[in-house]
Amino acid sequence: MGKYIQIEGVSGGSETLVQQNMKFRTGKFVWRVSFTAPLNPATVNNMNLYVTDKDDTPLKTSIRYDPTGNYIEIEPLEAYMENESYILTVTRNVESKGGQRLKNEIQIKFKV
Repeated sequence: MGKYIQIEGVSGGSETLVQQNMKFRTGKFVWRVSFTAPLNPATVNNMNLYVTDKDDTPLKTSIRYDPTGNYIEIEPLEAYMENESYILTVTRNVESKGGQRLKNEIQIKFKV
């Protein structure tokens, strides 16, 4: 199976942590961001995690936190456009329950 999205760049020193594991192609795929520690749910919101288009316009997304698996899912409420570039941003404002933050903001530039 080929790649369904093209990762165009990753910032924040997390290049080796970005993986693609998709079972089927869809323009409304869900990003799953895993963490090593439980998160403060109050910091899991669309101000701290978001997707923008090439013009820096935010997309409408649904953000869910699974405290059992320590991951966040970011699902677009409208399909990504084919051959358009987008940026997923995870800011340093996402905190663990103990108040720790990421060392760097993470940005993943991708194209469907």
